[in-house]
Amino acid sequence: MLIERIWTGNAYRNFHYLVACRETGEALAVDPLEWRLCLAAARKRGWTITQILNTHEHGDHTGGNAGLVSATGAKLLAHSAARIPGVDRGLAAGEVIRVGRLDLECLDTPGHTLAHVCLFSHDDRPALFSGDTLFNAGAGNCHNGGDPERLYETFSRILARLPDETRIYPGHEYLSRNLAFTLDREPDNEAARALLTAVRSVEPAEVPVTTLADEKRINTFLRLDSPALIERLRETDADLGAHPSARTVFIRLRELRNAW
Repeated sequence: MLIERIWTGNAYRNFHYLVACRETGEALAVDPLEWRLCLAAARKRGWTITQILNTHEHGDHTGGNAGLVSATGAKLLAHSAARIPGVDRGLAAGEVIRVGRLDLECLDTPGHTLAHVCLFSHDDRPALFSGDTLFNAGAGNCHNGGDPERLYETFSRILARLPDETRIYPGHEYLSRNLAFTLDREPDNEAARALLTAVRSVEPAEVPVTTLADEKRINTFLRLDSPALIERLRETDADLGAHPSARTVFIRLRELRNAW
């Protein structure tokens, strides 16, 4: 499997991705808002974009569909319940998307929106294309049609159980800001502090790709049993209780991040 990560440099801080088959040169474009960048990258590599995947229905992920379809004739894929014009194939949990000789698994991952999918590659080096569900060191918001309870279920029942070596490819570049939030919640998190120091001088296009193992060290939304995190929450929430559930901690964190 070949992966091209495309930094857009736009106001939304989008990352786009091309996922290509090494043997056939067929490629899937993930959330190609800046579709011309995706087309140029594919042509440079000698790849043919045959499919487009929207992780969810927000315009900063779907706005390039028409242009890329017109330029390539690619088929458009999205969650079967997503309100996206022109979808050729509606997806459900467990379905396989074939790109040349590659197989990608569709994960049904509601929370940021109720019709959100992630793509998981069962490769020698597994990869997750996580849209706006899991960010590097963060979690998606639930402002526009989402539900934090559903997001917690997605994190706990699906994402946290993937292999630790899974590489994380999110829809936006928010790494420094998310690491700062982790440190606000866990001031003694040395892994988060070291990475924040390392990336402060790095251009967005060059930020490192994290693994799920990394995320479990630096992403406070995957560290819900951290004593330091719980104690910090209790400073401003006396009703938290001595042993809050992971669900409660996640929901409180998401509420705090909304205003942070």
